[in-house]
Amino acid sequence: MAFHDPGFTAGPDPLARDAVLSAVRRRLLAAFGEPTGRAAVTFLGADRIEVLRFGPGAATGAVTGTADPALVRYATLGMSAAPMADPMAPVADPQRGPRAELLLSVRGGRDDLLRPLATLAASPQVEGVVVAPGSSLDLGGPLWEGAPFHSVLVAEPGGLVDDLALPEPAEPVRFLPLLPMTPAEAAYKRARGAAALQELWLRHGTDLRDPGRRAVPLD
Repeated sequence: MAFHDPGFTAGPDPLARDAVLSAVRRRLLAAFGEPTGRAAVTFLGADRIEVLRFGPGAATGAVTGTADPALVRYATLGMSAAPMADPMAPVADPQRGPRAELLLSVRGGRDDLLRPLATLAASPQVEGVVVAPGSSLDLGGPLWEGAPFHSVLVAEPGGLVDDLALPEPAEPVRFLPLLPMTPAEAAYKRARGAAALQELWLRHGTDLRDPGRRAVPLD
């Protein structure tokens, strides 16, 4: 998968789609270095979503200070072009509302997750979903071929990429890490909540970036 610079240019409106995405892309490159790959997906009734791949290589650990030569990070680009709208609101505000992009880290990389990740990023446009920390997103199938994960938990932002402030009245763009869940873990999260599942992962020392990990013991 070869990287191609989409060449975004900022217009006079700082909240125009291209201006926002150009700023988001610069923030991602500042955090992770130059991308090693890119894919673009267009869904019916939605704007194009890109997925950038960073790594494998030491640059992917620049933010946390942990250089893992096998780590690959995937970041969406396009979800933040417009604010996510409350599905119960009678009219969507074109400027106000939460904005986000998605991050997923996988040791060794799995490029066949590009389309599923883009699908999740398009869900606010296609399904009216507001993606926020603590929520779960169901893929309806494996995250990649043969993966034991069929959904993801949305984690708190800030650990990998700092929020990107936009001119008022827009809210900042938040970069939300996704944590893959097995079906059993997703059921546990629905019953006990996101905090309980994360505590369970922490207690068992679960490596959430391991593409071959098994479900955590649900004790």
